[in-house]
Amino acid sequence: MKPSRMKMRVPILFVGSLYVAGMAFGQTVPATDTAITHAKIFTLAGAPIEDGTVVIHDGKIAAVGANVSIPAGAKVIDAKGLQVYPGLFDPLTQMGLSEIGAVRATVDTTETGSFNPDLVAATAVLPSSAHIPVTRAVGITEVLAVPASGGFDSSGATNLIGGQASAIHLAGWTVAEMLIRKNAAMVMDWPGIETQSFDYSTFSTKEKPFSDAKKDYDKSVDQLTNWLEESRHYAQVAATSGAIYDRDVKLEAMISVVRGEMPVLVFADRARDIRNAVEFCENQNLKMILAGGGEAWKVKDLLRSKSVPVILRSTLEYPREDDDAYDRLMTQPAELVAAGVKIAFGSFDNSFSRRLGQQAANAVAHGLAYEDGLKAVTLYPAQILGLDGELGTIETGKIANLVVTNGDPLELTTEVRYLFIKGQLTSTDNKQKDLYEKYLNRPAATK
Repeated sequence: MKPSRMKMRVPILFVGSLYVAGMAFGQTVPATDTAITHAKIFTLAGAPIEDGTVVIHDGKIAAVGANVSIPAGAKVIDAKGLQVYPGLFDPLTQMGLSEIGAVRATVDTTETGSFNPDLVAATAVLPSSAHIPVTRAVGITEVLAVPASGGFDSSGATNLIGGQASAIHLAGWTVAEMLIRKNAAMVMDWPGIETQSFDYSTFSTKEKPFSDAKKDYDKSVDQLTNWLEESRHYAQVAATSGAIYDRDVKLEAMISVVRGEMPVLVFADRARDIRNAVEFCENQNLKMILAGGGEAWKVKDLLRSKSVPVILRSTLEYPREDDDAYDRLMTQPAELVAAGVKIAFGSFDNSFSRRLGQQAANAVAHGLAYEDGLKAVTLYPAQILGLDGELGTIETGKIANLVVTNGDPLELTTEVRYLFIKGQLTSTDNKQKDLYEKYLNRPAATK
């Protein structure tokens, strides 16, 4: 029997509603070829293309250039007057790990104990986090979710070895859909020598004699050394054919670290701590990435000589010392780059991730070359984490994480017109936008 018209319409409406629902939540929709035409394309792999086309196929960049053939049946987006950039990359955040900082049940950034290398950020990421749509609305397409990273959203809590950071896309129904690299870096909070601590019970500062602080520091460094030594022995046994041994998931998680396969993301800010951390990692043959680096400018020659890249904190934070220049953190990026140190900018939490571009802009206004500022939130993070084969530039074969704007992505007033994550057009709707529109259209009060 021939189906009725109503029965024929139902599946069409259903598919359409699925597409709209997917866009609303920033999830992927069925793959089709897409061509972005007549745009100024900043590939970051060469000179900008004034009137170019980017073709997306199966989640990747299939072609880019001034004279590119558009596949038959492709969805065409006329971007005349607009600009195309690689998606922005926040290489140090708590995205998906922390929802409401004041509600402990929604914060999953740390674990008890000082040594937790077996913990993996991806297992705790919440794909439906309200922070994700807010963040990608400004053009951020991927992040490194970092456990035990301190920051505003987790009250500064850290561990000596906090676990493994995971690189994720900012779209997907599940973590599996979001994953770029599950085990991207091991997190280490360098102990430092702290003679002051803040007592939250009394809201006062406590002083500790230097000798006691030094003993605590030496104890922590000895713990790290012992763990690494045990991990090497464990790796040797595990690699021995026919060896019988008791499995230890913590030591097992360290194997890729001691083999130099997984970088160590080391948190340190003061110059003394940075020097100690660099020396320690060199002695232990660890691949180090410096996180924070508040006083990295003081040891820039050391960082260059040891090829240690730096993921910098916000340029709008207060200087480390009272007698530092007010713009010390804004001028530091230019100084590091001039010395030959690779840098990137990270938000270090969720609340300020959406201002990642402006962090770079502040540095550009204080001496950093514009190209370095733009690459410090796109290509350089990918290079630092070994992901530049997939991300960071607009080149054939790379993942199509793209942002189409009406201007410079480092400018606060620039609007994101289209956002692509894994080649899929992704919604920029978010909670803050909804609230803005709600109260913008609030009826006038009546007397």
